[in-house]
Amino acid sequence: MHITLSMKKDIPILKVEDLAVAVVPRGPEGLDDELWDIYILNLRDAAIHSVLINSKGYGEIEGEKVRTTVLRHFFEEIGPLSFVPVEPIQSRLFHLTNEYWISFVFDGYMYDKKYIFVEGSISESNFTSIPFINRKGVMIR
Repeated sequence: MHITLSMKKDIPILKVEDLAVAVVPRGPEGLDDELWDIYILNLRDAAIHSVLINSKGYGEIEGEKVRTTVLRHFFEEIGPLSFVPVEPIQSRLFHLTNEYWISFVFDGYMYDKKYIFVEGSISESNFTSIPFINRKGVMIR
């Protein structure tokens, strides 16, 4: 099908709001922990549906280009004002750029947004209090 300019202007461009991705250490040691957890947080007062998350890491380690496997996760629904664990991540991958591309349906429309933790951004200097989880970590809204 060929989309004409008049059809493109009829497609609403909706901004993703009230959704966040957080990286949280598993234990009390914080940055020294080998395994951390990735969470998606629905900060809306309503559920989101058909949530698809693609995750991947890329960059250089010791001068060599590195790409992780692309992982895909699907959640039928994420309730209002709640969170779900997505996947674990090894702290040695913090030297890469870690990308989470999230698509979901809300109020009959499909939304999508990339959340990118650039190389070195997962650090104690970027810690904030993570809603619902009540722990410190790094979060992107």
